[in-house]
Amino acid sequence: MSLTPKSSPTFLLLIIIILTTTAAASASAAAYSSIQQLLKSQGLPGGLFPNNVKSYNLDHTGRLEVHLHGPCLAKFETRVYFDSVVRANLSYGGLVGLEGLSQEELFLWFPVKGILVNDASSGLVLFDIGLAQKQLSRSLFEDPPVCKPQGAENLGRKLGFAAMR
Repeated sequence: MSLTPKSSPTFLLLIIIILTTTAAASASAAAYSSIQQLLKSQGLPGGLFPNNVKSYNLDHTGRLEVHLHGPCLAKFETRVYFDSVVRANLSYGGLVGLEGLSQEELFLWFPVKGILVNDASSGLVLFDIGLAQKQLSRSLFEDPPVCKPQGAENLGRKLGFAAMR
């Protein structure tokens, strides 16, 4: 008895679909030379991530993983903390299911759950911090913010991000 796979048209079609989907996902991420270009192609402002992005990956499901040179603090309207890896689901007009990003409000730090641009003509970017949503001017996100490592490592431990690495 021989265990050789049968060549069926359905099996070959399945293999072709898998290879095409994988190649398309790789090509779509590789088509953009920077995270800023990728974000803009999805209707988001290019300056949502700081100036110290080392690399990023986008898989075929839309899962985005952004690698920074290290954890850091930046400022939009309020201070924000970026862990060394930030993850989110990228879709047109939104980053949802964010991990690795927190925002300071009234001396308290809250994890940012999502960033949305519902209407590009409104000029607003919506930060979802779970308990509340904050609308910020899109002009704050035109350029990547300067992100400083001073104190970010200690803050990351306090926020529970040290275990994510």
